[in-house]
Amino acid sequence: MEQLVAELKKMLPFKETTEPGDIVLIAAKQPQMLLYAVVGDIVRDETRKAEWWHVTLHLLSLPLQTVVWTLRTPQFTGQEIFTMGGEGRFVQAVRLEHRPVGSAFDPPPDPGGKGQAKDRGRRPGLRIVK
Repeated sequence: MEQLVAELKKMLPFKETTEPGDIVLIAAKQPQMLLYAVVGDIVRDETRKAEWWHVTLHLLSLPLQTVVWTLRTPQFTGQEIFTMGGEGRFVQAVRLEHRPVGSAFDPPPDPGGKGQAKDRGRRPGLRIVK
């Protein structure tokens, strides 16, 4: 598991912190998987003296699933590999870069000025490609 985490840290830009709304990468040893999740709430577990948190994760899988894991801060910020049911797990937020203005996803300029003002700056919708 340590080797997998080391390789992932070379390939992906990770954040040092995790906040609600972040996208995290979850790596598991058994079953062997990599998947992304969106962090929902992070709520303190008041039933424990030590600092534990209820971390709501919306798994980006089919079907979509929501799980709540009780973790310590080092466990959901990628500082520590931990186990669940005796199997290794790793969770860390991914740093998403803002795309620069003028990227390939921006709509082309409207030379005739006939486009509606409310549609400016929006990405084009889906289209059927045959």
